[in-house]
Amino acid sequence: MKIEKSEFQDQLESFPGRWLGGLSLIIAPVLLVISALLRIQFNFFFPDQLAAYDTHPTLMLTSYSLFLIGTILLFPATLILVQLISVKKPRLGLWGGLLVIIGLFARAFHSGVDHFAFQIVKSENVEVATNLVGDFYGMFHVVNILNFSILCGWIVLALGAYLSKVFGWFRSIALGIMFAMALGILKGTNMTTIISLTGLSIALIPLGVQVVRSGNKPKLKTVLFYIILIVLVLGSWLFMSEMERPN
Repeated sequence: MKIEKSEFQDQLESFPGRWLGGLSLIIAPVLLVISALLRIQFNFFFPDQLAAYDTHPTLMLTSYSLFLIGTILLFPATLILVQLISVKKPRLGLWGGLLVIIGLFARAFHSGVDHFAFQIVKSENVEVATNLVGDFYGMFHVVNILNFSILCGWIVLALGAYLSKVFGWFRSIALGIMFAMALGILKGTNMTTIISLTGLSIALIPLGVQVVRSGNKPKLKTVLFYIILIVLVLGSWLFMSEMERPN
């Protein structure tokens, strides 16, 4: 659905802005798709995911790391979509965005548990890790209360995108399909994952391109800010890697 260029420019003055928001709309789905494809060869459930890490640690760590980065980038991407929806449907934008963002926190929490489980494989062995995860799998945590939100959130956001004419019916349905993507600890890739992430890509990537192209070229200070941000992120990663390296 075509949106007037002036509508983008009016709505993208506040956080996260045109560049962070637009690039996130493009990059987040791409990273999530790559993440899913990297582990598509392994069985979906946690014992097989842990076994896959035991035999292919670099591949699995890359896959799960890209998934977490993609999840984080969905936050500014969702904010952009909410801003555009809220021009005509503020309530749907508010509730859809709130539910999706809360659900993204739940996915980030699960990613932390995934990482911890992989470290058990690394420090002990895959059998110990599998037994420990099996013992606490399904155990109640406050984050469990948030699980429903991301399922409902994508539907509400898709409805808002359609009724506000941000998306047409096809891309709205594609976005809503994300509700079916599995949520939880050590989830692999199945057909539902591929369909959900394909729908997300169809919905968000063209919007990201449109957002990025809606204004003038970035100013020098904007480019410098993102360069400094990237350097700080890489520097932090290298520093932590050095600190964790055994003496």
